Amino acid sequence: MTHRQDLDFRSDTVTKPCPLMREAIAKAEVGDDYYRDDISVRELEQFAAELFGKEAALLTPSGTQSNLIAIMSHCQRGDAYIVGDRSHSYLRELGGAAMVAGVQPQVVQTQPDGTLSLKDIEASLFPASILFAPVRLIALENTIEGKVLPLDYLRDVAALANQRGLPVHLDGARIFNAASALGCPVSDIAHHSDTISFCLSKGLGAPVGSVLVGSAQMIETARRHRQMLGGGMRQAGILAAAGLFALKNNMGRLTDDHMRANKLAATLSDIPGLSVQSPQTNMVFCDIDRSIQDRFSGYLNKNGICVSGTPARQRWVTHLGIDDTALSTTLDLLARF
Repeated sequence: MTHRQDLDFRSDTVTKPCPLMREAIAKAEVGDDYYRDDISVRELEQFAAELFGKEAALLTPSGTQSNLIAIMSHCQRGDAYIVGDRSHSYLRELGGAAMVAGVQPQVVQTQPDGTLSLKDIEASLFPASILFAPVRLIALENTIEGKVLPLDYLRDVAALANQRGLPVHLDGARIFNAASALGCPVSDIAHHSDTISFCLSKGLGAPVGSVLVGSAQMIETARRHRQMLGGGMRQAGILAAAGLFALKNNMGRLTDDHMRANKLAATLSDIPGLSVQSPQTNMVFCDIDRSIQDRFSGYLNKNGICVSGTPARQRWVTHLGIDDTALSTTLDLLARF
């Protein structure tokens, strides 16, 4: 059976623009962003910079490109950057840092809570030598697999980085989920990183785009790298308008996604053979016993429920496309398994 669009838990990237967002797109003032003439892009970038407490911002087509631009802006070819082995920029971005930027990932084990231990980070900071690629950057991710990095931890990493003269880049694709879970402004999280990339097209519900924020000098460097990577755009205001609408209207509702994820986890936990991790944000991970894997996957498919992962380990993601009605339908179906 084809999955039902209202029961699509694969990712928060499957959301579609609401009518008001489409209206904002249609009415967007546009210009040639190559010449910095697009009023809507400038408005989005200024709004994002102020929201994060940074000097400047840059609209990019994707989070993958935004992360790569940040790495290229902090590092030179032949340098290295510290990154977790579960981080998106290392594991799921096609090795772009090494392949395109010539920057070697210095991989550190990701702890069960999503952090990189300070001890492991320090151990990866090799002494200066002609044998080692010099580490020029520490890269974190928040949230990572739905887990939130505590503010105290971010502060400690920033202190270590400052002590060693290193910048910190944060892949904050879902940073607004982290801020919602922590109950703090997003600027409190951003304070501990030099650059932050965040997605407009996940929980915020815009159709496309990510934004990189940082110092004015860093963003000017990033702008050159964006152009080199083919990310420079012309009348990009139609995308910026959607992103600006999302930032102004969709941040507060993320708590609804987290609440629904908890309800979903509770129902999944009642199914024998499923081991469910308690969600911190909008992601529910469950391990399925081999004895029921085929039957459970078949049941979901038969009823049009779509999830990501494998028959052995599934990821369920709540988002603005999963309202109370869709959740109630899903919970009823799961209860009948």
